Amino acid sequence: MSTSSSLSAADPVSASPRMTRAQVIGFLDALAKANPDPKSELIYTSNFTLLVAVVLSAQTTDVAVNKATRSLFEQAPDPASMVALGEEGIARHIRSIGLWQAKARNVAALSQQLLDRFGGEVPADREALESLPGVGRKTANVVLSVAFDQPTMAVDTHVFRLGNRTGIAPGKTTRMVEDALVARIPADRLGMAHHWLILHGRYVCKARRPECWRCVGAEWCRYPAKVLVPPVR
Repeated sequence: MSTSSSLSAADPVSASPRMTRAQVIGFLDALAKANPDPKSELIYTSNFTLLVAVVLSAQTTDVAVNKATRSLFEQAPDPASMVALGEEGIARHIRSIGLWQAKARNVAALSQQLLDRFGGEVPADREALESLPGVGRKTANVVLSVAFDQPTMAVDTHVFRLGNRTGIAPGKTTRMVEDALVARIPADRLGMAHHWLILHGRYVCKARRPECWRCVGAEWCRYPAKVLVPPVR
């Protein structure tokens, strides 16, 4: 998983003035109205396949992961069948994604540990999750939020960028942005906000050229250099 320092360096953006509490709520309300039922774009069928998909998604697009896991999950939908498939068998399914060798090794190892330590079940505990091979804080946050409805916030490149650019939660590191988002977003909205922010950053508030002219939250965003007119093609 990306570290705070490498993520900051890979996706530099100057922090905008911090939103007020009212602006945070207005921004979230706008995203909610535009996308009332946000969901992860990763395809999974269980807590186990969610965990594996998120581990595989590090430095890889969800689209690429979904293509790789279609056949992987058909053959190995649970920890026991994943262990039986083995590292080399897993690798055959995921060679199309980045870092596939390390990821195959981690998926095989975490599957074995789920069997040995947790009865084959994905634990609903941060410390336990982060003790698994290939599982860092961001992955644990996704699983805790999506699978167990816990009030966590996963900060990827998109959420880090939005936190700073919009002013909803400025911070120099992913952990600073995470802590600020958890503190500023009502707990009962954190799960949906996780998806709203990722999807908004992926498709609207893009890294190189934010498409502010079609941003439903532009009224509350504190970014001083809004791009309000689409480029001429």
